[in-house]
Amino acid sequence: MEDIPAGFERAKFSNPFLDMAGPYYVRSDEEGIVVGARIHKGQINHIDVAHGGVLGTLADVALSLQVHESERPRLPVATMNLNTNYLSAARLGDWVEAYANIDRISKRTAYCSGRIICGDQILMTMSAVFAILRK
Repeated sequence: MEDIPAGFERAKFSNPFLDMAGPYYVRSDEEGIVVGARIHKGQINHIDVAHGGVLGTLADVALSLQVHESERPRLPVATMNLNTNYLSAARLGDWVEAYANIDRISKRTAYCSGRIICGDQILMTMSAVFAILRK
């Protein structure tokens, strides 16, 4: 069993790609939903850090989940644009957490921003635009 920080539970969202990219863990706090993950051997690249796609996928998951969970019934969303700024690397065994904010939301579009951290270090900042697929 992985060493998962207190308060986090295994994410209930799942599909074959996210199962392969994760596993992901979630908790709620005053800032919203936090998505966490432990960097494992299959995510490390040739320079012994987490592949950029690992953090990019975590960014997309965290930002879209914040919008998805913002209303009831839950909002179906699709990523229209994702911007990432890589500031530092994650290494094997690191616990990383993604924090996301909804900056603006309308009937059909949501604008979000956030950051991925490891301890006190910011690994990535990110922003995204999501289409809200309301029926």
